[in-house]
Amino acid sequence: MTGSFLEEPPVSAQVQALYDEDLTDSGYVWNVSRLWAHQPDTLKQLFGLMSEAFTPSGLTFRQRGILVTAAASALGDSYCSLAWGGKLGEVSDAAVAAGVLNGGDAGLTDQEKAMAAWARKVARDPNATTPADIQALHDTGLDDGQIFAITAFVALRLAFSTINDSLGAQPDTQLAQSLPREVREAVTYGRLTGLLPTRGILAAGAGRRSWPRCRLAAGQFRAALHPGRPRLPPTPRRSRPHRHRIRSRDEETMAYLGGPRTCRSRRRARRPSWPGPVQVDQGAHVTTCGLLM
Repeated sequence: MTGSFLEEPPVSAQVQALYDEDLTDSGYVWNVSRLWAHQPDTLKQLFGLMSEAFTPSGLTFRQRGILVTAAASALGDSYCSLAWGGKLGEVSDAAVAAGVLNGGDAGLTDQEKAMAAWARKVARDPNATTPADIQALHDTGLDDGQIFAITAFVALRLAFSTINDSLGAQPDTQLAQSLPREVREAVTYGRLTGLLPTRGILAAGAGRRSWPRCRLAAGQFRAALHPGRPRLPPTPRRSRPHRHRIRSRDEETMAYLGGPRTCRSRRRARRPSWPGPVQVDQGAHVTTCGLLM
């Protein structure tokens, strides 16, 4: 399993050095490293070019993480979003990283918000930028040299992400498991096959929900845990002529009946004091029944 569409190349001295660096830093070999093992020297030069482009800006590592995270999320690159979302969460906090990933930008300064917005525009449609966007960066204290530096850096990061996404680089399971919950739940795009989808499934069943919606959320969650298991067909609704018939789903469902009733206008039937099984007269004609919850 190479974690991409390409087979892993033979291990050379340069490839082994790339793998050893991952093992030293993370304890496992990243899937993106297995992909770039086809050209490890190119990867090294590309990272050097990224650093060379960003250094003249004089910005911090936090601001660098904001640029990468905003651009990767706008592009739909789940791999770099998870990796740099985790790094940004370490130098700030998980809520800030999640805010940049989902576009809310909560917890950022005005300058950082302008930088994040600029990175997203460069990633989505560079031909849609206007002089007003540059002026917005100037208003936060960035000069022309810094604007060029962050733009060149974002463009190089997008080239790196485009290669990874095009060749099917899959985010590492170890990476996803090591991240805060806020960061994982903010990434709902890209190549997440094999990673358990939690956003939306757990949220659908949270809080006070109606019974059919809770059943739907539980069914989605079971389908995520057991993708190969066939799903049961939905239970058909009872037709109107049989609305008076008592039909329990299982042995745990019991009816509270206080006596025969023929219409709703009569007084409410008295329920038994002990919530145990009740002997139901099969000839009784009833209109409603209570369910144990």
